[in-house]
Amino acid sequence: MTEDRHDLVLVCDDDPDILRFVEFSLKLEGYEVATAEDGAKALTVAQELQPDLVLLDVMMPKLDGFEVCEQLRADARTKYMSIIMLTAKSLSADRVVGLTAGADDYIIKPFDPTELLARVKSTLRRAREMRALNPLTQLAGNVQVQAELSDRVDKGEPFSLMYADLDNFKAFNDYYGFLRGDEAIKLLARSIGEAVRRYGGGRSFVGHVGGDDFVVILAPEAVEDVCQDVIAAWDGQIGRLYDSEDLDRGYILVKDRRDQMNYFPVMTVTIGIATNSHRPITSHWEASEIATEMKQFAKREPKSCYAIDRRRARDDGLGVETLGP
Repeated sequence: MTEDRHDLVLVCDDDPDILRFVEFSLKLEGYEVATAEDGAKALTVAQELQPDLVLLDVMMPKLDGFEVCEQLRADARTKYMSIIMLTAKSLSADRVVGLTAGADDYIIKPFDPTELLARVKSTLRRAREMRALNPLTQLAGNVQVQAELSDRVDKGEPFSLMYADLDNFKAFNDYYGFLRGDEAIKLLARSIGEAVRRYGGGRSFVGHVGGDDFVVILAPEAVEDVCQDVIAAWDGQIGRLYDSEDLDRGYILVKDRRDQMNYFPVMTVTIGIATNSHRPITSHWEASEIATEMKQFAKREPKSCYAIDRRRARDDGLGVETLGP
């Protein structure tokens, strides 16, 4: 079950009067609002709070709006945020520069409050439709996952693809119900998100492709730290979602389709990892297939673990590691 959440708007302007006016207008409409008085702070706040929309003044100290916009678009954590540029300049060339930098829209000062609110609403509506975020975790869905992975493959830059899911999730979901199943999925999402924020770096990307399936795209040198952190967080917290007697016993009893009772131990997390560090990956399909293969390989272990593909060729039997705590 998802939590109700108002859209968060980050307002960035070095004029305190405009900052207060826009903040007040947005709050009256029910938006959550954060503010920044210069470009450097705007960049930091955007990375930390992950707002749904950034209202970005062009003329600001430390970093101007164009530079902030370009850096937001270059960072995997913020590249999909909606951005509206605010400026006192009316030259068409400035509008072109703002849009080229990655802005979604452009408003000239002085602006009418009604127009500003209309632009904000329409920009956020378009963003929701385009992003198709997973409604449970608010993480990027299949469309964005495919686009991000294709972009990494096309650029040929070093990357690792983590594909994670839960072992015995269906039995847990059937036994305790979908609400507690949703809590398990959100726990995995938090475990992954915190690990990526801690070790992944600015180019990391997290997606939720459905159910208990998650993907992470990140630098190869960060992947083991992230995997170990995810596993430690999951194993340390999953017991809270089990009834005490089931946890003490170490398993739940669930009927299968043949009406037979089966034993299912406490859920663990398994991660398969594909990487182009050892050999080229030529398509997002290939990356997905390798990560899936590694995940199935890792599932042979009766505990939370991860498997990394270090083969020099797909038919090379060497170079696959299964690792865990």
